[in-house]
Amino acid sequence: MPNPFRNLPSVNQLLESEPLKRMVDTVNHNVVADGVRTFLDDLRSQVANATDEIAVPTPSEIAERVAVWLEKSEQPVLRPVINGTGILLHTGLGRAPLSSESLEAVTRIGEGYASVEIDLDTGERGQRIKSVESILCELTGAEAAAVVNNNAAATMLTLAAMASGQEVVVSRGQLIEIGGSYRLPDVMECSGCRLREVGTTNKTHTSDYESAVWEETGALLKVHPSNFEVVGFTQTVSLAEMVQIGRKHGVPVIDDVGSGALVDFAKYGLADEPLVSDSVKQGADVVLFSGDKLVGGPQCGIIVGKAQYINRIVQNPLMRAMRVGKMTLAALKETLLCYRDEEVAETRVPLLKMLSVSSENLKLRAGKIADQLDHLDSIKVAEVVACHSMLGGGSVPTQKIDSWCVSIEPEEMSVDGLASALRDSDPGVMGRIHNERLMLDVRTVQPKHDIELVKLFETLS
Repeated sequence: MPNPFRNLPSVNQLLESEPLKRMVDTVNHNVVADGVRTFLDDLRSQVANATDEIAVPTPSEIAERVAVWLEKSEQPVLRPVINGTGILLHTGLGRAPLSSESLEAVTRIGEGYASVEIDLDTGERGQRIKSVESILCELTGAEAAAVVNNNAAATMLTLAAMASGQEVVVSRGQLIEIGGSYRLPDVMECSGCRLREVGTTNKTHTSDYESAVWEETGALLKVHPSNFEVVGFTQTVSLAEMVQIGRKHGVPVIDDVGSGALVDFAKYGLADEPLVSDSVKQGADVVLFSGDKLVGGPQCGIIVGKAQYINRIVQNPLMRAMRVGKMTLAALKETLLCYRDEEVAETRVPLLKMLSVSSENLKLRAGKIADQLDHLDSIKVAEVVACHSMLGGGSVPTQKIDSWCVSIEPEEMSVDGLASALRDSDPGVMGRIHNERLMLDVRTVQPKHDIELVKLFETLS
């Protein structure tokens, strides 16, 4: 019986083939050589374990296969994406896109050294939070502020600094779980606090808080439910009422507002998104919110409130483990500066631009894209249809925003195949499938990507 291994080419033979020579030029000789060895080892294993005779590919076929495999494996996992899902704060797609001003600031600060923890006036060591603290206090009315790497970290750090070893009182209706198995009771346990549940899932009264407060109470915690809604026979205790109870008993009140609006989102048809400044005005001792949701900045968790509590939080040993770097601070500062003028914010912060764009504008853009796609051989039908966008990022899922989609039916390819091919393009394209059509919501497609989107479809023809 002939030995099938005799037909396998050597590593050097394959490296001299045209497809792999090109890979060596674009990738790296050692990477390609290791890839060839791995591929040959796998092939030898398949041949050795085959129960029937197996056809060994020719050297040129092996070279092509290795080149395709290496090209796929070298493709970066983190790639730019055109978001046609209609979800403005899509967690899987990195939530809020940054403004051009923020990106310029990141480049300016990131390409060299920066005064992260140096006071250039005195030459002495400073605090990194100072770069954004004043603007956060200006926008929210708080006495002091701190920034950590996300709002989950802000919650854990705040609880650890303010109530470790003590009870934290929370309404049962606010014991939330969000994406990534983030569960509030687990966070409390990790921070060293003891959870004290009060009320029921649908009803909590001021008397429930009053009866729960005793000498072991470290804080009262209010949590915005964000990604769910309890309707019908309900009762909640307002922040103002909780503050009154807290002051009566000398217990601090923490308000975790989640998404954290700096402007009133009711103008965009989105209700019940609490303003950070309102929480501060109502007397919350500490307010927690995200930087990459309704603020429209980089991923971070923002803590604002009374100086006595912020100082305790900043001095906690966990603060160093959760602090942010210079590029996050640079991007956040530029984003926050936009909010000094709400009209300026709507022209510079991408999230607000997407929310404030007119329905007529969206319909016009969708029509232009659909007209160009409808002429492609690979597309059977491309038409404009009314649809609804969603805020996402933990917002209440029942809140929808009127929008316009390009509805696409491919000619020969299945709609799943079309969606897969677009995800695999560069940049990737994400839409949603509905009634055997690929739907691309133009509200979340940045206008600068309209032409690029059409070109990507042309490559599939």
